[in-house]
Amino acid sequence: MKYYLIAGETSGDLHGANLIHALRKLDATAEFRIVGGDRMQQAADENATIHVAQMAFMGFVEVLANVRTIARNLQIVKADIAAYSPDVLILIDFPGFNLKIASYAKKAGIKVCYYISPKVWAWNQRRVLKIKRVVDRLFCILPFEVDFYRKWGMEVDYVGNPLLDAIAAHTDNPRFMEDNQLAGKPIIALLPGSRHMEISKLLPVMSELAFRFPAHHCVVAGAPNFDEHYYKQYMGDADLPIVFNATYDLLKHAEAAVVASGTATLETALLNVPQVVVYKANPLSIAIGRLVIQVKFISLVNLILNKPAVKELIQKDYTLEEVAGELDRLLNKKAYRQHVLDDYATLHQKMGKPGASERTAQLILNS
Repeated sequence: MKYYLIAGETSGDLHGANLIHALRKLDATAEFRIVGGDRMQQAADENATIHVAQMAFMGFVEVLANVRTIARNLQIVKADIAAYSPDVLILIDFPGFNLKIASYAKKAGIKVCYYISPKVWAWNQRRVLKIKRVVDRLFCILPFEVDFYRKWGMEVDYVGNPLLDAIAAHTDNPRFMEDNQLAGKPIIALLPGSRHMEISKLLPVMSELAFRFPAHHCVVAGAPNFDEHYYKQYMGDADLPIVFNATYDLLKHAEAAVVASGTATLETALLNVPQVVVYKANPLSIAIGRLVIQVKFISLVNLILNKPAVKELIQKDYTLEEVAGELDRLLNKKAYRQHVLDDYATLHQKMGKPGASERTAQLILNS
């Protein structure tokens, strides 16, 4: 079969790559065309039609500022789908872009599978009506999504969470500390996200933590679509080590973490690292978001547990004093730290077991 996969950001690239590996195992004739990142390119042995570095715009204002680029990307992908004529289109999250592509593909008579449900439960829930029209099969990775869609009269498949696959498949580097010259001090992991906007707004405050916690190494997890020079411009007087393509190794050696809201918050929790979740964006984007978003929390950890298991510091609350105070509690208050770890244990139970990629691949082949 011929598969066309579209992921528009770094986390989707990871899940897309794992799904490609699973499809290859089940379908000896599998051929792929992709919109994605480095991991999907490697898994598919195919250059991306568009790389995620040219796709990931987040926030209402940021999207408006890049509307021409987004429109051009849509036209490029539609033309490429028409030329490739896939047996199935597999869309991975990234709903603003992917639902437009789904509409196009549905009219063209191409089967549309959506892997990793758009977060329609967070805002504009009536988008479910469009999903019902243009998507043939929807595969969810968060436990509460099944009941949400059922309330709208749509049956979906819960396949488990692919982050469990990625974590289970990871091979630890036993020399991580030595290779990165980190031996001798415990680690605070800093995960400022994978988008230009996130890094530029979050990393300056994160970098200042090095002066508040001199007994620790504050280490930045670098996204593969940026280089060291890019990160250094946001560090001020701090000279923090940056590790690329080693986020899981970094987290497994960390005592605590500061994490940009997104998929990484769930990864950090599944790796049992106490964390503080942070986020800062264009003030207008945040103001609009607060008017339309219909959930109590921004982190996946808190959303799944339906409680404030990890601290969230958003916009004006994202200050050096607030982050440092929460880190101090996570590092030095044993009861406080244990409470977070106990909530993580409950999270593990809710998430289930690895195998999401294989289950999804099988369902795609059988549909």
